[in-house]
Amino acid sequence: MTDFSKILNKAKELENNMKESQQRIKKIEAEGVSGGDKVKITLNGNNEIVKISISPDILREDISVLEDLICAAHNNAKETLKSKTAEEISKVTGEFGIPGFKWPL
Repeated sequence: MTDFSKILNKAKELENNMKESQQRIKKIEAEGVSGGDKVKITLNGNNEIVKISISPDILREDISVLEDLICAAHNNAKETLKSKTAEEISKVTGEFGIPGFKWPL
């Protein structure tokens, strides 16, 4: 087998592994919290909010405080999701020696 054929076979293998990885990423869930766990937001692998939990006692606060806590929990969930996604991608790309490959989030 020529070197070019080996490269094509590796590319096909990488493509198949990436497709499988993308399916696993869709199933990932990441939770973000703020306000001492008073606000929790869960994102799925598509970066969609699937759950919001707000402690009843935080509802006594000014609305701007709640808005800030929701934003903070969402940002926290996004960072967690990025980390989990990068970990999943590195499982696939690591064996192929693709340094610096990042999932586009």
